Amino acid sequence: MSDTMIQIDNISKLYRLGTIGSGSLRRDLHQWWKSRVIKKDDPFFKPGQSADNISAEGNYLWALRNISFEIKEGEVCGIVGKNGAGKSTLLKVLSRITRPTEGRVRGRGKISSLLEIGTGFHSELTGRENIFISGSMLGMKKAEIRKNFDEIVEFSGISQFLDTPVKRYSSGMYVRLAFGVAAHLDPDILIIDEVLAVGDAEFQKKCMGKMKDVSSQKGRTIIFVSHNMQAINNLCTRAIWLQKGTIGCSGDTQTVVNKYLGAFQKKLWKEEWKPNEQAPGNEWIKMLSVELIPQLPDPTAPIDIRTPLTVRFRFQNFNDQINLSTNLVLFSLTGECIFDVPSASADFDKGIIEGECIIPGKFLNDGAYYFSLFFLKDSSRAIFEYEECLHFDVEDYRENINWYDKWVGSVRPHFPFALKEYRNGVYNKVV
Repeated sequence: MSDTMIQIDNISKLYRLGTIGSGSLRRDLHQWWKSRVIKKDDPFFKPGQSADNISAEGNYLWALRNISFEIKEGEVCGIVGKNGAGKSTLLKVLSRITRPTEGRVRGRGKISSLLEIGTGFHSELTGRENIFISGSMLGMKKAEIRKNFDEIVEFSGISQFLDTPVKRYSSGMYVRLAFGVAAHLDPDILIIDEVLAVGDAEFQKKCMGKMKDVSSQKGRTIIFVSHNMQAINNLCTRAIWLQKGTIGCSGDTQTVVNKYLGAFQKKLWKEEWKPNEQAPGNEWIKMLSVELIPQLPDPTAPIDIRTPLTVRFRFQNFNDQINLSTNLVLFSLTGECIFDVPSASADFDKGIIEGECIIPGKFLNDGAYYFSLFFLKDSSRAIFEYEECLHFDVEDYRENINWYDKWVGSVRPHFPFALKEYRNGVYNKVV
């Protein structure tokens, strides 16, 4: 289609570990001629050959296996996955740094890759000189660099040190200048690998804003790889999860991120400790049990957005006449605090204390979550923290829903909200 910027058809990438080249000059020349000159697949690789069959000939690794997808114009596509999943290899293939073993990549427009911060920087040269060198290496013409020079300096915030050699810059200043150059590239397709994880919080926010402007206002297509799921959620319109070189899931960003995080989350609905068993606690209190009780008609059914939840816990109090309270805090798996519910404080003697909190249904959005318990003395002094004590997933029971039917964020509040029709001087209709 005319709006397709990148089309990837069944690409795979095979590496031979521990060696450089094929081990034979004749074979290396044959591979070079086939792959570089007449643009054919590796002549010594048979399509459809399994990794088991290849491993009999040597130590091989499939970095990518049968990857296919399309990216439309103006899309911001996030690539997520564990280390070693094939993310960087995929970006190198898309950037034409390396060729796939089999399959084809078709692209439309100018591609710029930002796979490493500071490409082209020389420590002995000044910031001003490095802007021109790095910009040229990233594909900008001299006229483009001059045109964007003032914006680059303002964006990086190092105008005071512009004529100072970059070897005297702090690591933060170096990164700010490097990304300032890269952020003003003007390609049709921009490929970014984990570069927004640098700098302080203010600069990361500025980088995120710049990437959003590039994609929304200028219509640029962006492929963004990051381990920061919050950045993926905020920046990307869709996402792809790579698992051991294959696509594990592809679709809207929130769904893919939830599935990715949920795959590595331990599902923990209940913990209980026997009297003589070593349990979480200290000289103030000792945990006896903590439990998540979903109110489900079928105990084997998953928790979905309609399910009311009860959190119940018991602990041993070792002190007489102590004023105690507890905070139940819910977090998303990315570490964002969803809510913090404090209990009333009261005076307690030694003994067993039980707490219970009910979260109504149709309140949490679909996603992966965990609870933490915080115990306080006199409502101000923390005496024990039991973090990540309960883990659970919330699913959306609806299928094939439109984007406008989905809630944005982690909660689905139902506050009073009315629309009134104004006609003939009065409001006579409420929607």
